Amino acid sequence: MKRSSRKPRLNDDDLELWRRVTDRTEKLDLKSLFTPEIDAPAPSPPVLKKARSAVLGKPMPKPRRSTHNLVPSLPDQFRSAPVQMDNKSFGKLKRGKLRPEGRIDLHGMTLDRAHPALSHFILSSHRSGKRLVLVITGKGKQRDDGGPIPVRYGVLRHQVPQWLSTAPLSSVVLQVAQAHISHGGSGAYYVYLRRQR
Repeated sequence: MKRSSRKPRLNDDDLELWRRVTDRTEKLDLKSLFTPEIDAPAPSPPVLKKARSAVLGKPMPKPRRSTHNLVPSLPDQFRSAPVQMDNKSFGKLKRGKLRPEGRIDLHGMTLDRAHPALSHFILSSHRSGKRLVLVITGKGKQRDDGGPIPVRYGVLRHQVPQWLSTAPLSSVVLQVAQAHISHGGSGAYYVYLRRQR
């Protein structure tokens, strides 16, 4: 049997149902649903705004304030974090005067490989009595492909402090600080471990 290439027509009941649905439906204003802040157009001069609103026949809406709660930058987070270790030792740490007793280089690893590697390294360093270790993450590559969802620059660099602050690693980590330039600067972290009990 040969199929018809024409679309089937709606019967009267289907059309009535569709009319009821459309009567109760409001048109979406897509501009009010999503207002990207990145690459936003430059504001129009007041004369153009008045002319545009006169043409459209309605007043221009006031720009909405951003309700995004942006996370502070990593350096700001570390500056505001309380010092858990001895202040004198922390000062030496920040100046790069303390020498790490171990190091791991996560640079170039994927998140699913880096997390278990970091966990194993931190827990085994603590078991062996080490106090200061260096975790190298690298500064990250700019790899945003221009898609609709932005890709964070330096994924490992942002993720490692999160991992260190959650169980099971948080139970052995006393302090995390950005490394001195001599040990990798913003591409590495000092991790000061608690004493073994």
